[in-house]
Amino acid sequence: MRIIAGKYRGKTLLSPRSEHVRPTSDRAREAIFNILYSKLEQTFAEITLLDVFAGTGAFALEAISRGIKSVMMIDIDTRDLQKNVALFPQEKNKIHIIKSDATNMRQATEQYDVVFMDAPYNQGLSEKALAGLAAQNWLKPNALCIVELEKNENIEIPQQFMLTDKRYYGLAQVLFLRYQG
Repeated sequence: MRIIAGKYRGKTLLSPRSEHVRPTSDRAREAIFNILYSKLEQTFAEITLLDVFAGTGAFALEAISRGIKSVMMIDIDTRDLQKNVALFPQEKNKIHIIKSDATNMRQATEQYDVVFMDAPYNQGLSEKALAGLAAQNWLKPNALCIVELEKNENIEIPQQFMLTDKRYYGLAQVLFLRYQG
């Protein structure tokens, strides 16, 4: 697992300790960032990212490497995440971590432009987390939400979100949603 592009291109990240943590593949991550660039109206330097079910933090750390303003990473187990964040000491002011159950979030103190969500597959956690983020005011109006699911997994998209694109990468499907709140 490595950083694909940007300031830290080629930097190796630590692999997850658990077989239950499944980082987004390099190929899928690269494709998602290419699509993300085309869908954003702001520059990366103006964007705040919320990485939900962050796991190893690979997606958020890739965003840091590409010049994003700041990232907030949320996971119930932050041990792998903290080890990888420690590899980026010069970015510590841009990286924030919350140890929490993403399906039961507290009221937000900040709103985010982009959300990346890669929940454990086939457990219905993405639906709960999306609904909770909307209800607890974590999303800016028109926020872009990127949701990775298993390729055959069904999701009931909460009414506050509109599906704008869907892509498939190996065993994963990636949904691009716009928050209509």
